[in-house]
Amino acid sequence: MGKLRVVGVIPARLASERLPGKVLLELDGKAMLHHVYNAARACPLLDELLIATDAEPVRDYCQRQGIPVRMTSSAHTSGTERIREVADSVAADVYVNIQGDEPLVQAEHLSLLIELFSKADGEGAVQVTTLKTPLEHGAAQNPNVVKVVTDLAGRALYFSRSAIPYRRNAESPLPTYKHLGFYAYRREALWKYCDLPMTLIEQTERLEQLRFLHHGIPIHVAETSLDTIGVDTREDWEAFSAQWEKGKSSQP
Repeated sequence: MGKLRVVGVIPARLASERLPGKVLLELDGKAMLHHVYNAARACPLLDELLIATDAEPVRDYCQRQGIPVRMTSSAHTSGTERIREVADSVAADVYVNIQGDEPLVQAEHLSLLIELFSKADGEGAVQVTTLKTPLEHGAAQNPNVVKVVTDLAGRALYFSRSAIPYRRNAESPLPTYKHLGFYAYRREALWKYCDLPMTLIEQTERLEQLRFLHHGIPIHVAETSLDTIGVDTREDWEAFSAQWEKGKSSQP
């Protein structure tokens, strides 16, 4: 198999429910999506990287900063659908979904996602990948933190906002894992996902990745020790800002 062409896409919309306009919030003179772009650009396995948006202010910011950007439909209900539209005109074997509200993303996160495509599972080529990181048991009760359980081959068994696995055996050493919301898809899997109907379980948990599992498409999960802060609320933004400043102060 030859080298895969990999395109990273950062979906960025302004109409977020809990923190409107968050992707353009600025820290150190750069919008949050700019921090995401700069971090992702360091990944050597990406052949191309761009922003996908439906908002003119986002497009205008990117154009001023020299960041590749494409306008997409405002009708999309997820970043995955937005990436599918980009894929209509940007050819690749694998598309990486890099959330525009994950400013602590690192090149290592993206490399882990992409490297999984070099392996095969019992059903053939890997179709979809994502990430997990160890989670303190106390945080497992937070419904804003998505948890994941995987099988022995590293494929996702389930994602939930509830604490999984349930610890009937309180002494069990089994770790709990937080799901980090980065994905990579083969072109065929991306197309299939967007053509599949939304399932009731996806609507119930409000987790789009469950559509893959419910329709029998396995998701391979790589583990990382590098946690991130997904910025969904003002408190998340303040936590990211504090961590950013702490990182700056620790630099020589």
